[in-house]
Amino acid sequence: MRKKVAIVFTGGTISMKIDPKISAAIPALSGEQIMSMVTNIDKYADIEPIELARIPGPHMSPEKMLELSKLVKRLVAREDITGVVVTHGTDSLEETAYFLDLSINTYKPIIVVGAMRSNSELGYDGASNISAAICTVISEEAKNKGVLVVMNNEVNAANEVTKTHTLTLDTFKSPEFGPLGIVDNDEVIFYRHITKHTYIETDSVESRVDLIKTAVGMDSKLIKYCVDTGTKGIVLEAMGRGNIPPLMVEGVKYAIKKGVKIVMVSRCHMGRVLDTYGYEGAGRELREAGVIFGGSLPGQKARIKLMLALASKENIKEIFEKDRYK
Repeated sequence: MRKKVAIVFTGGTISMKIDPKISAAIPALSGEQIMSMVTNIDKYADIEPIELARIPGPHMSPEKMLELSKLVKRLVAREDITGVVVTHGTDSLEETAYFLDLSINTYKPIIVVGAMRSNSELGYDGASNISAAICTVISEEAKNKGVLVVMNNEVNAANEVTKTHTLTLDTFKSPEFGPLGIVDNDEVIFYRHITKHTYIETDSVESRVDLIKTAVGMDSKLIKYCVDTGTKGIVLEAMGRGNIPPLMVEGVKYAIKKGVKIVMVSRCHMGRVLDTYGYEGAGRELREAGVIFGGSLPGQKARIKLMLALASKENIKEIFEKDRYK
């Protein structure tokens, strides 16, 4: 018997065609139309298509991610479903994939997939990416791997992968450790595994979380504005090992005093933050002030994690720092 795979369609470039009136790509294809281009997949799996949305990546929201997460939970709870594939716009794909990774606790494979070229362009990659995703989701080796992103025949972990280029087909990469595996000759081959996995149990999301990237000479006005307008959490993309301009320190302490959670990550593409330095605005002062360290997560993923952590009412510092910091 063939395995059954649910495919949830949410939109993105994989569903787009050029609108001749405006000469630009817009969401246009239904899930059925997309699957009609995925030839011979019926030899590998039975497909259950589900239309959730037809939106571009930048239109995704935390509330829509939560709706998607609840839907995928219901699907993986079914005995007849082997796993789930989610199609998504690539601009926010890594954020949704990480949201699902944190919010769904299952051994069944969940794959997020997209396309870099619309259906109107030569070399449309949507069909091949879906094929690779289905070959991955039906593999026994894909179980207990968390949420995976399959693009360009590479398999990456949701908590590691990021979009690195605005155009190329191999844009999704895991800069620090590389892919978990590849899809070759319609078979997924894994070369490494992730041993630790974070699950945050919550049925809601706190969307009032802001992301601030630091740069030379910045002061506290953005931080204070966020606090004064009702933010519940702030992610700081700090410099290097985890350091900020001295004029921002006042804002950080102001936010913490007001009960706003501050999570710090680095604006560097690789490496974690650590309280290595002791000068004004450096990691040691920030840690002593109550800043939570976000490890090696990029800012956009640390924000997703903080949204779920705030909604969970659990110990936020432990969620971010457990087994990573003493």
